[in-house]
Amino acid sequence: MPKVIFKYPNGDVKEVIAPEGISILEVAHQNKVPLEGACEGSLACSTCHVIVDEKYFHMLGEPTEDEEDMLDLAFGLTHTSRLGCQIILTDELDGITLTLPEATRNMMVDKS
Repeated sequence: MPKVIFKYPNGDVKEVIAPEGISILEVAHQNKVPLEGACEGSLACSTCHVIVDEKYFHMLGEPTEDEEDMLDLAFGLTHTSRLGCQIILTDELDGITLTLPEATRNMMVDKS
C-alpha cells in the first residue's frame, strides 16, 4: 500500500499508508487530516485543494476542465495545485507529498 505524506501549514507532517484506488480526499478523511471536501468529492467546490510536490505532480494525469474551473476558486492556488478528490492513489504515487493550503474558500459558507 502506498504512503501519502501530508504537510500542514504550520510545518507539521503526517505520513499515512492507504489502499490503492481511493482518492486523496478519502485518504485524508480516513486519517483525520483536515481536508474539508465540502461537496464530498462531487467536483463542485475547491475545499479539497492540495499542493502536490513537483516530483509527483508530473505523474498525475491532466486535470479535467471541470477540475480546472474549481481550482480557479481555490485559495492559495499554485502551478502544482490539484483537487484531492480527483487524485486517485496508485502504487506509482507511493510517497506522494501534499501540502495543505493555509485556508480554503467554501462558497457555501463564505457566500463570496
